[in-house]
Amino acid sequence: MKLSKKILTLIFTFSSLLIGQSGQQFANIGNLLLTSGDTLLNCNVGYRTFGELNSDSSNVVIYPTWFAGTSEQITRLLGPNKLVDDSKYFVIAIDALANGVSTSPSNSVLQSGKSFPKITIDDMVNSQHKMLTEHFGLKHIFAIVGGSMGSMQALQWIVTYPDFIDKAVPYVATPRRSTYDDLIMRFRKRMINSYQELGASDSLINIMLNYTTQIFARSPEYIVENVSHDNFEAFVYDKIENRNPSKTFTIENHLAQLGAMEDYNIYKSFNNSVLETAKNIKTKVFFILGKTDHLVNPAPALELAKALNCKVLLLENNSGHLAVGTELKRCGKEIAVFLETE
Repeated sequence: MKLSKKILTLIFTFSSLLIGQSGQQFANIGNLLLTSGDTLLNCNVGYRTFGELNSDSSNVVIYPTWFAGTSEQITRLLGPNKLVDDSKYFVIAIDALANGVSTSPSNSVLQSGKSFPKITIDDMVNSQHKMLTEHFGLKHIFAIVGGSMGSMQALQWIVTYPDFIDKAVPYVATPRRSTYDDLIMRFRKRMINSYQELGASDSLINIMLNYTTQIFARSPEYIVENVSHDNFEAFVYDKIENRNPSKTFTIENHLAQLGAMEDYNIYKSFNNSVLETAKNIKTKVFFILGKTDHLVNPAPALELAKALNCKVLLLENNSGHLAVGTELKRCGKEIAVFLETE
């Protein structure tokens, strides 16, 4: 009876792979041993699939979510003239741990809220590897694409599992946060903790976080150019004061993902050496970076790109951390060429 159930599960999973569903799905990977030594109990990893899997499973592209992002939001970045063409590739968009979809402080039955153990980018990657190998039965995939915190996962993937992925496209990326990035992160975390200590509501905390996002995600030049004195109040109201908070990404989830990025450093297993790390990377890498990015400084990624002697697209628009969205079609074409080139 148990064998029949297992066979039916495998048939269902394989059928989903072939057809390519875009609805929210979950893989239960059981208990996940974390890098801290703690265990994340009954771990669920959310995902959505797009496109069709080819006969030899050689067209799989995974796309992990950015900070606070969901696999549903990745949907708008897929298709012809977008970042990944799902008419050519079988894309698995993966919800990172603590995003409110995959197991998170907000939805864990056994470890909710402050009982949720500390997680790292390594843990996100390990949960995804377990899902791909055990749930999908994949031993190797073609590529990974990821932006911001998704790029952190992409770069951690290729150092933790160096033989698993052929190509990687980390955008608005960093292999290790700059001290300026650290300063912003520390400010956000300290602000949240301070407001909580003062008894502020989550609604007020979210408004203050909206302010920091608008300040740091764009460049000063972008704001000056696109927000006039006449529409400044409307901008503040629409983008900050009246912006509905996420129903899934709670303050506790926010802190959990911030904490995961605090410990992120792909060089840590290689004596904190850029050159030593580069020598151990087997995946072909294509960086897309924003010259005016004030949220994830491009300097560390440029340093690694030089050591890897890999392809780099440095966007010079004034959109800051959101530079790729401003030149989405161009970036999509560049990614397509990179993925299609031997």
